[in-house]
Amino acid sequence: MKKQSLVIVLALAATTAAFAQTSVDPTATPRIDKREARQQQRIAQGVASGQLTPKETARLDAQQARIETAEAKAKSDGVVTAKERASLTRRQNKASRNIHHQKHDAQHS
Repeated sequence: MKKQSLVIVLALAATTAAFAQTSVDPTATPRIDKREARQQQRIAQGVASGQLTPKETARLDAQQARIETAEAKAKSDGVVTAKERASLTRRQNKASRNIHHQKHDAQHS
């Protein structure tokens, strides 16, 4: 019985140690970062295809810069809270709608 308990305790300790090594960085925002990159690609594609005018592009780039600034501010205290993540997601949703709208309006560069 003691041998079985020792094996269980060692297995539990190994699992705990492995989890501690792979703990999540509280400032990590991989989903937000990937989405930013995709939105930048969409803007670049719109420029390349002529769907976005220079003024529209500048406006969309400025909006992306504001989102990046908000993300940096959220990370500055060492933790990105659920409320901050939700705010960044809302900002990205609005930016995505703006990109779509500007790419599909009647203006062309």
